Amino acid sequence: MARNGVVPGSSAHRALIVGAGVGGISIARGLLRDGHDVTVFERASAVRAGGGAVTIWPNGANVLAQLGVDMTGAGRLLSAVQVSTATGRRLAAIDVTALSARMGAPTRMVPRRVLLERLLDGFPLDRIRCDAHAVDVTNTPGGVRVDFADGTSAEGDLLIGADGQRSTVRAAMGAPEATSTGWCSWQGLVELPEIADSDVGVIIIDEGGNLGLWPAGDGSLQWWFDLPWTPDFVHPDSPIDAIRSHFTDWSDPVDRVLARLTDDDLSMSPFPHFRHPIPREWGRGRFTLLGDAAHTMPPTLAQGTNQALLDTMVLRRALASARTVPEALSWYGRTRRRKVAAVSWVTSLQVSHGESAMKPAALLPPGFATSALTNFLRATSHSRMSAEATEKFSPIDTR
Repeated sequence: MARNGVVPGSSAHRALIVGAGVGGISIARGLLRDGHDVTVFERASAVRAGGGAVTIWPNGANVLAQLGVDMTGAGRLLSAVQVSTATGRRLAAIDVTALSARMGAPTRMVPRRVLLERLLDGFPLDRIRCDAHAVDVTNTPGGVRVDFADGTSAEGDLLIGADGQRSTVRAAMGAPEATSTGWCSWQGLVELPEIADSDVGVIIIDEGGNLGLWPAGDGSLQWWFDLPWTPDFVHPDSPIDAIRSHFTDWSDPVDRVLARLTDDDLSMSPFPHFRHPIPREWGRGRFTLLGDAAHTMPPTLAQGTNQALLDTMVLRRALASARTVPEALSWYGRTRRRKVAAVSWVTSLQVSHGESAMKPAALLPPGFATSALTNFLRATSHSRMSAEATEKFSPIDTR
């Protein structure tokens, strides 16, 4: 029987991980549980989470359970998502409670900072090396080497690039860069308990853009405003005025959010939407990709974090089962590629950016949107592997 995910007789590996975001810490935590020797290299001077909140759907929640991550009380559990037009016409409703029950795990909105804190709970921080800017990755006769900007290097048995959209590891593979979808998000968190003390996510759509208001726990609300974007975009002097000019009068909660936000709240925005062509090969020899480094995609389905967690699950299984590292990484890439490609393709459809494209959804019978999303998540989440892994892995020993 496997113990902590390692097949008896299999060897522990020296794993190098580039990137200490959610994806990097997830795979590091998993590989440590499996008995591997892990070091994480982070370009920044400290491990920190950017952005606002993320949605953890049941497919991602199952992987967090496998990693022994206790999400109790984190963020806000969601019961429903309602989609309407800017004129108030209802387009679709997703019964998230029913979806979660069918998939066997809850759905929650959680600040990215909180998620990273939970992943780091019990994680040995001496395994993380900050101020380590990776500049190149090379296969060696017996392993892999990563070179850093300060002239140092590290060698191991395998290397995982979890270093985001502009991944150094992806560049070393020669994989194509991400391309713009023509849209961007102005987004963040705001303390607004009178709206955030809810368990319903709201999406409002118009021909020229869309927005979302999703509760994220402790009175905070994740807000986003999506608008067209081009590479020659010039940041307006007063972005809040620009946002208000487009989205005012879409609904009373929207107007209250707009009244609360200031230019400072939008200073880090917008975040352009990009999509990676999913490479046929996810690795080269003894190094591979995980999360946004492999498959940056638009936030349409809120699946980015969940797909990184699924990468973690499949890569752990690969390393526990294959005879050699190259075989494991090859199997991991083949196993993930088709399902990730399906998710990426759906997120690239701009149906959520146009009222006319979504009008047929209002004609569908009640429950159709819930069933469709449930079936899609099941089909793209390695459900059988996830069920087996969730039963097998016990909580991490943090003593």
